[in-house]
Amino acid sequence: MKPRDLEATEREARLVALTRQLWRGEISEGALLRTLRREVLRLSQEDYARLVGVSRRTLSDMERGKGNVSIEVMNRVFRPLGLRVGLVPRQAELWKALTPAD
Repeated sequence: MKPRDLEATEREARLVALTRQLWRGEISEGALLRTLRREVLRLSQEDYARLVGVSRRTLSDMERGKGNVSIEVMNRVFRPLGLRVGLVPRQAELWKALTPAD
């Protein structure tokens, strides 16, 4: 049985929750990408790769944390999810100071 499509508010809540997990170091960029592609957009690797203009192999490598892609490609892949590549602090204390508490 195919899972039901998420409502817009559910998609946004899932995006926020997963992005926070990424920021806390609980999941990787690849895991974020894979989960959002599958759960929020409900697209196969092949369909999503075609949508963003990369090969399925490149997308697969990104989701597994393998390969070496440019920032341009990363931005192209994350754009449909409303995300882009950026700089974040490596030190937890600085990160906490820059972000609001939940």
